[in-house]
Amino acid sequence: MCAAPKRIKHYEMLIDGELISSRETLRVVNPATEEGIADFPNGTAADVDRAVTAAEKAQPSWAALPPIRRAAYLGELTELIRANSDFLARMVTAEQGKILSLAQVEVDCAAGSMDYVAEFARRMDGEMLPSDRPGENILHYRAPIGVVAGILPCSFPFFHLLRKLAPALMAGNAIVLKPSSKTPLSALEFARLVAKSSLPKGVFHLLTGSGAVLGQALASHPKVGMVSLSGGVESGVAVQRAAAAHLTKTSLALSGKAPAIVMDDADVDLAVQAIRSSRLLNAGQASNCTERVLVHEAVAAEFIEKMTAAMQRTVVGDPQAEGTEMGPLVDKRQLERVAGAVRRALAEGAELRCGGDGEAFPRGYFYPPTVLTQCRPDAEIMQREIFGPVLPIATFADLDEAIHLANDCDYGLASSIFTRSLDVAMRAANELKCGEVYVNRENFEALQGFHSGWRKSGRGGADGRLGLAEYQQSRVVYLNYYLNKQ
Repeated sequence: MCAAPKRIKHYEMLIDGELISSRETLRVVNPATEEGIADFPNGTAADVDRAVTAAEKAQPSWAALPPIRRAAYLGELTELIRANSDFLARMVTAEQGKILSLAQVEVDCAAGSMDYVAEFARRMDGEMLPSDRPGENILHYRAPIGVVAGILPCSFPFFHLLRKLAPALMAGNAIVLKPSSKTPLSALEFARLVAKSSLPKGVFHLLTGSGAVLGQALASHPKVGMVSLSGGVESGVAVQRAAAAHLTKTSLALSGKAPAIVMDDADVDLAVQAIRSSRLLNAGQASNCTERVLVHEAVAAEFIEKMTAAMQRTVVGDPQAEGTEMGPLVDKRQLERVAGAVRRALAEGAELRCGGDGEAFPRGYFYPPTVLTQCRPDAEIMQREIFGPVLPIATFADLDEAIHLANDCDYGLASSIFTRSLDVAMRAANELKCGEVYVNRENFEALQGFHSGWRKSGRGGADGRLGLAEYQQSRVVYLNYYLNKQ
């Protein structure tokens, strides 16, 4: 007797307050089982135009609300998230493959980011500047941009949704968001919640479909004032090129190749624990986490032995199961990319210490935690983002060489250093060419910080006071009150 086929869910986009289906659909595949789990609309450029036009119409009334009123709407959405957090976390795990405990952290952090941004309701201050003229004050304050577009990655689909939505709305903008076609389901479930909320119609829109179609249409739309993208360098270049036609502002969070420097005075056990945690987070699919290790030759043997053993102990399997430490990669294409990068590294002379077998699992897009040593600093594995659970290691002789090797890369998102020396830590903090430096800890940013990349890792940033300012533009008023004495 054959088992009954599993029911495929069907989703709709959110445009101008209504849930809208489409003729063409795409399917989401569970990366742990390779089974289809849901269909979602394959939106068009016409859908983009409809959403942007509705957003432009709704935005002035939204911006006219006192910030404390806008914060109240964010609070309502936060309550809906928390009331459905277990369901949303399981949806993230099903579509993306991250372990359930991490998916729960993602949903909780997303709700926390809404709380944090809403606190700016009474803190979006400006300044008064001295004038060169008598009887005049110069006022500087910040205003909304208008309609903004957000394009989301597949790595942390729900967190990035709220990371863009919350500051955009708090600043007085209307927003059109497009999730990754690999992981749209948690965003679509959120859209269903929004459709039942009291959020004013037209302030938030969610479109799904091809990035090449929707991303291009959003970035090139004349009524979009800003595009915020989290993704790869190629996507960032494409968005910036499309946005250039109308001089549209872009904020780009792109790829990383974060170096971890382990000095000869480091607490090796701490370094192993923190780097392993950083490298295996979300199966290595996190752009700010450690992508390569530079270890002092005096402690290299100890570090490599302990790191290899720690990676080998990792429990890989069903992301829904308790005790699993790492799930699959997001799709087959990413699995093939990671496996190919490891094969090329071995061909270039790297030594395999553990892992490296992309066919070790009977089903699902799993890749084992992998350690590579004897990696040349100029090799592809040390220069290009892997986005998988692979740790390439090279050695250095002194701090000058370590900083040089860390900076000898196109990217500049995050970095870390392990040392007991304040002098060494401060030199690294001042000389590493990246937006984030972590000292004696794993790479994991805070909501009140500012997550930004240098060089090919992007422009602009997210989180904190500066992250909110990304969604605002400056206005200066020259106020002459000296009329009766002129």
